Amino acid sequence: MRRVVMLVAALVLNGCVGTTTDKPDEKPTTPPPVPVSAFAASKNENIQDFLTVVKRMESVSRQECRRRSFKAKCDFKILIDTRKGQPANAFQALDDKGHPIIVFTRALINEARNRDELAFVMGHEVAHHILEHISKTRDSALEGFLVGGLQAAVKGADAETIKKAERRSAFIGIRKYSKQYELEADALGTIITAHAGYDPLRGAQYFRRIPDPGNKYLGSHPPNAKRLEVVRRTVAKL
Repeated sequence: MRRVVMLVAALVLNGCVGTTTDKPDEKPTTPPPVPVSAFAASKNENIQDFLTVVKRMESVSRQECRRRSFKAKCDFKILIDTRKGQPANAFQALDDKGHPIIVFTRALINEARNRDELAFVMGHEVAHHILEHISKTRDSALEGFLVGGLQAAVKGADAETIKKAERRSAFIGIRKYSKQYELEADALGTIITAHAGYDPLRGAQYFRRIPDPGNKYLGSHPPNAKRLEVVRRTVAKL
């Protein structure tokens, strides 16, 4: 079970909007927990834009979370990864008490061209939490882990082969719904962004500047064009 949790953690930390990797053996690293409040006195214009966005988005995100989920914890912790050399990225995780954490790297904050892009990225990560994508991914990984190991054991495989089968099947379980979850988060993130008074169509233009993952089998993210289309359709409904 611990192997499943570590594998899910590694793929969550790969992020949703930055440069991603499809390597199943990627080891998770924990960014330093620097809360946005630590940057209140910063004179950096990008940081100040980010703080403005966070202040407005936090309230709307909390309201949307409580409205849509009876069991989710809705007090979001917004952190900035200050490590040098980290690529533009953002991801959602949970602390040891189950509270949602959203982490932005400095590179993403610096690369965003406007507050709408920052708001859209945050809305997307908030949506992952509201839609319980981490727990759903963990369940899917566990199912794959158990089935893969059982199938290998029935065939008379040795312990090492069983372990590899468990890991491979857990990875497939994780990626089974990964693209779907990204599109779901894009749709709900669009709504949250709009409710906060930002322009999700303008914010989603960020997708035009990041590498397009294409439509790879068991890829972690859907094509950028498909994500933009989801945003357009959601805005049309609004």
